[in-house]
Amino acid sequence: MTASAPAAHLAQLNIATLLHPFDDPRMTPFVEMLDPVNSAADGAPGFVWRLVEEGAADATGLRPAGENVIVNLSVWETQEALWDFTYRSGHLEVVRRRREWFERHVEAHLVLWWVRAGHLPTVDEALERLADLRAHGPSPRAFTFTSAYTAAEAAPHLAAMRPAQPGQATRSVRPAPAAGSAAVPVASTGAGGQARF
Repeated sequence: MTASAPAAHLAQLNIATLLHPFDDPRMTPFVEMLDPVNSAADGAPGFVWRLVEEGAADATGLRPAGENVIVNLSVWETQEALWDFTYRSGHLEVVRRRREWFERHVEAHLVLWWVRAGHLPTVDEALERLADLRAHGPSPRAFTFTSAYTAAEAAPHLAAMRPAQPGQATRSVRPAPAAGSAAVPVASTGAGGQARF
């Protein structure tokens, strides 16, 4: 009898280099979209988790990739759920207008990878996946929407992944789950949040 593959969720990291400081009036439309778009994501089918700065509604104040770079890190049940939110919801307006607020990236700025269900990816892990994608191109370890791999193809990487550690997260985006459920809390420090860009 063979062991079954671990249950997997899709993690994503998206970085964006600001054209202007957040308090610049040219950034106001983007800043005003943050709360509604994040709320929509939190309630979207297939949403699992997003990084949020402690004491804030998002993580745009955290800058682990550089002072003018915001990061967006989240986990979804499936690739389809993330795709639907990104391109078939109000989030699409942010995507369409991104050149008003963010520099054009010449290197990959979005990376996807499979994680064990319940694993909370750290910012260091996410930035390492982005670096892997940039250095080696798409693989089951780090890929994009246009070069996607299945959870089954990523199974060797999932088997090596440690489960989430206690104390890695501090509060939940959604109400606390009932005993035995698999809801995942929002991490608090050392990471960038889902700014939905």
